[in-house]
Amino acid sequence: MNPPTDAHPLPESARIVVIGGGVGGASVAYHLALRGERDVVLLERGELTSGSTFHSAGLVGQLRADPTLTRMNMYSVELYRRLQASTHPVSWTEAGGIKLASTPERLEEIRRQISWARTYDLPLVEISPAEVAEMFPLVDLGGHDDVPAVLGAAYLSSDGYLDPSSLCTSMAAQARGMGVRIRTRTRVLGIDTAPDPGWSRGGLRGEVRRVRTNHGDIECEIVVDCGGMFAAEIARMVGVRVPLVPMAHQYLVTDAMDAVRNARRDHGKPLPTLRDPDLLVYWRQEVDGLLMGGYERHPAPWTASATSLDAVPADFNGKLLPADWPRFEEITLNSAIRVPGMADAPIRTLVNGPEAFTPDNEFCLGPTEVPGFFVAAGFNAHGIAGAGGIGMVMADWILDGDPGMDLWHMDVRRFGPAYRSPSYTLARTVENYATYYDIRYPGEERAAGRPLRTSPVYGWHAEHGAAFGEKSGWERVNYYGDNEFGATPSSSAPDAERLRPAGWAGRTWSPATASEHRATRERVGLFDETSFAKLEIAGPDAARLLERCCDNVVAREVGAVTYTQMLNHRGGIEADVTVTRLAPDRFLLVTGTAFGGHDLAWLRQQARALGAQTEGAGTLQVALHDVTGQYVTFALWGPRARDVLARCVIGGREALSDTVFPFMTSQELTVGEVPVRALRVTFVGELGWELYAPSEYGARLWHTLWQAGQDDGILACGYRAIESLRLEKAYRVWSSDITPETTPYEAGLGFCVKLDHPAKPDGFIGDDALRAAKADGQGRRTGRRLVCLTLDGTDPQGRPWVALGSEPVRLRNETPSASEASAAEASAPVLGRITSAGYGYTVNESIAYAYLPVEHAATGTTVEVDLFGQWIPATVTDAPLFDPKGDRLR
Repeated sequence: MNPPTDAHPLPESARIVVIGGGVGGASVAYHLALRGERDVVLLERGELTSGSTFHSAGLVGQLRADPTLTRMNMYSVELYRRLQASTHPVSWTEAGGIKLASTPERLEEIRRQISWARTYDLPLVEISPAEVAEMFPLVDLGGHDDVPAVLGAAYLSSDGYLDPSSLCTSMAAQARGMGVRIRTRTRVLGIDTAPDPGWSRGGLRGEVRRVRTNHGDIECEIVVDCGGMFAAEIARMVGVRVPLVPMAHQYLVTDAMDAVRNARRDHGKPLPTLRDPDLLVYWRQEVDGLLMGGYERHPAPWTASATSLDAVPADFNGKLLPADWPRFEEITLNSAIRVPGMADAPIRTLVNGPEAFTPDNEFCLGPTEVPGFFVAAGFNAHGIAGAGGIGMVMADWILDGDPGMDLWHMDVRRFGPAYRSPSYTLARTVENYATYYDIRYPGEERAAGRPLRTSPVYGWHAEHGAAFGEKSGWERVNYYGDNEFGATPSSSAPDAERLRPAGWAGRTWSPATASEHRATRERVGLFDETSFAKLEIAGPDAARLLERCCDNVVAREVGAVTYTQMLNHRGGIEADVTVTRLAPDRFLLVTGTAFGGHDLAWLRQQARALGAQTEGAGTLQVALHDVTGQYVTFALWGPRARDVLARCVIGGREALSDTVFPFMTSQELTVGEVPVRALRVTFVGELGWELYAPSEYGARLWHTLWQAGQDDGILACGYRAIESLRLEKAYRVWSSDITPETTPYEAGLGFCVKLDHPAKPDGFIGDDALRAAKADGQGRRTGRRLVCLTLDGTDPQGRPWVALGSEPVRLRNETPSASEASAAEASAPVLGRITSAGYGYTVNESIAYAYLPVEHAATGTTVEVDLFGQWIPATVTDAPLFDPKGDRLR
């Protein structure tokens, strides 16, 4: 048996064990050491870089659709510059990057990305085809047969590429220099956890205790799974599912090409990286040749077992897969269209290497349900671009319990139980890979693996023309085709079409959304919200736990419903929920469809921390369970909601009056023949109830309400109507309007904050940060504040401008002269970016929300929003736009 490298024995203990010696593991170890953590061991089953790292193409592009990932990639570039100047250089080449557009839609995407870049101070600019040809002389920009000519491009001067192996060894060497112990040729055989401390009733798991290897055991407190394509197998050692699939990704490298050599000579610098997403191809310079790869439409997952689709052979270290030229043919033919020299370029090698892809093309980062077990994997072939940022946020997450950024879209806990299924994971991952370069239009839906999770009235919805969307595996009604003109029978198609938003916002729009919106405002709408995540918190310490986690007081009288946030120690919003007290020792927490796993994990983390602070550590008496599938949730909202529900309950309208059934309270009712937990709440700003019933009663409850509402013009409505209605009422949505990086004061939710309340003798998580923020006037006199904007004007066809999200906002240019206007535009700073937006069909306004500096957040302030390169006037407006006093709720 070969000993670990460095001729040193394996240490018997370490605080942190990092598993995986690729760029992910090296970056995590390096950043832990930068933070001052020295008791770290990095284990690699083969040699450093012998996983996916050694065969990565090495491109580094910074701009992504996710703001946090963009910031992480920008940090990566800063790090690679520093490493290049260190004693362990990484072959960083800051050659710039070009992305081509050959269709009007792709050019629109580029202009949208340029607007995003403004919010991050990224110098992304649009360039002409002539400028592309000047920068990359090998390119043919003309049209050929069915392939259109290049219309334009985006250029980012700070993009580039590097040698992935050099990057990995550089970070590993510097980590070793700071005290990290690195052991290669050391295979992990198992990970032991502490015996269950009697918390299984609450779904809590024993902590990490040791890592077992072929060279002995290491006692530890924390394990970080950076195993790349092996990460899922490592996680299974502690019963954790990491949904990823190794996909066979190919690229070729040419020998030296005269055209490349001449371009280097003429320009005195390397060629920029080049991407043509319409042809599915990317290029970068490799010495005096080219490296070329892409994302084919018919990808190949690489698996060793039909039942373990993420399994990798035990001896697959430093290896490649056989070249698959037939599958690569689509890419090679496309590459020769845009770079004709590829047709007869001398080919040195075709690299076919497995890369770990996830079902949504986002990383898998963060803690898991096993305390002390972290994951940093699933890099989707862009891990080199993100490696620096990954290490930074993971070190913060491990050492501080908080990554310091909004990482919801990368949090490994975002994946629900459905992804325990290998076949479902495979279907979603293959679809994601095959559409890697496709334009992501708002409102477009994925198709793979559907339908999976359905409401008991799914069939009824389908029979009534439902257009389904999918979220967290649930089939949810976006709108009903049958309702396109249902709210206004006299409407005609041309009349309805005038409401279609301009540009991308109108691509998947339906007039049914306007009809359903108006029906809810004018009469009554019936919504199926069964997908809403529902958590039950029960036990003698349930109230104590919730008061510790929530900024509002939730342990009030039985039947009380409380709107509240759960905060991190920075005062940022980790969750936005309603909590209903069902009994002295039992609560129901309702959160968004996709957030149940996240919120449950947060509560379990805090339960464990609170238990550790309790006399007799580990004895907190609380059980936490996800009960989403046990109950249907139907919402009945609108000015006639009380009339409809009164026909179904004993006591009629009197039983539902404000006196008997006040707003923000809950009662048990019998609706028709169905036992129901009714909550007097709303997310649309209208009178109404959310009705919770055991799932087996779901079909009967829906039909009972539907029949009872016929005389009142009831309309079944979908989630797009909810979005329009909530925008008019300024109701916030977690993950867009509010995030772990925004405080309640900034978000206008200060009314929920109960500092120094008698019901919270121990305070709540984040209260110290909020006290400091309050003292500084955050969100009031200084700092930033979430404001409502209304966008002005229409496009030439008379269609309203509607933002999509992430667009930059700046002060409106009122300068009269053209020259002054040009100078003002060049210097106008970006104040913030759009968090969410849409159209309000009652107020007849295009609505958007954005965080702006308080000095520019006053009502009446005129600003501009960048939509696809065009600055659209907008005005800061008092919110909510509809029913500001809340009279309609009663």
